Amino acid sequence: MDYRETPPPPHLAGLVKARWTLTGEGTADLWAEQQATPDGCVEIIRRIRGRSRWGGEQPACFVVGLVDRPQPFEISGDAAFQALRIWPWAWRLIGDIPLAALHGRWQALPCPDFAAIETRLSAATELGRIGTALVAAPSVAAMSDATGMNPRTLQRWFARHVGMPPRRYLQLLRFQGAFETLPGEASLAGHAAAQGFADQAHMARTFRDLAGVPAGTARRRARGPFLT
Repeated sequence: MDYRETPPPPHLAGLVKARWTLTGEGTADLWAEQQATPDGCVEIIRRIRGRSRWGGEQPACFVVGLVDRPQPFEISGDAAFQALRIWPWAWRLIGDIPLAALHGRWQALPCPDFAAIETRLSAATELGRIGTALVAAPSVAAMSDATGMNPRTLQRWFARHVGMPPRRYLQLLRFQGAFETLPGEASLAGHAAAQGFADQAHMARTFRDLAGVPAGTARRRARGPFLT
């Protein structure tokens, strides 16, 4: 499987995490098992060839909401995808499906024009500023300080724009930051410390919960937010 990411332009960094492509490296009759891990984002996906299955056959275009546990799926060996990975607070500017209805699942979507979506998001400068502050914050208290929201306002904002409490969302962000930078790391203990975990055991528990595999296994198999 060939997975590639392109970061967004700076003015979209608080709204878009990445554009990405995923390409199978087999034939149409062979299915490859994959696993998505929680990344704190909403995925707008267009399959340009092949097939994919997650609880059944998927359409060519669909949106995936926030997941908070490992999610298995399959792609045919000839499958290829293009996608836009957005922060959840940007979704309401694009689609009308409630975030709660997308939690842990996908829904069919008209095939997206990614350039048009990015143009629309570029006008949401204040939301982008808040998003940039949130994803850079190392703690819930820092989220409050960086956004100027008091704790109660922050809780309400997350309920509306994310669909989970800020502490739980911060856990997903910390995990995904550790997961996607893990390949090639020589020291798991050093990586745990660098990513804000209390110690290696803390990171190990989080990986078992959110990746479904030990950190050592993820180090070998991680490709972006996917286990291959």
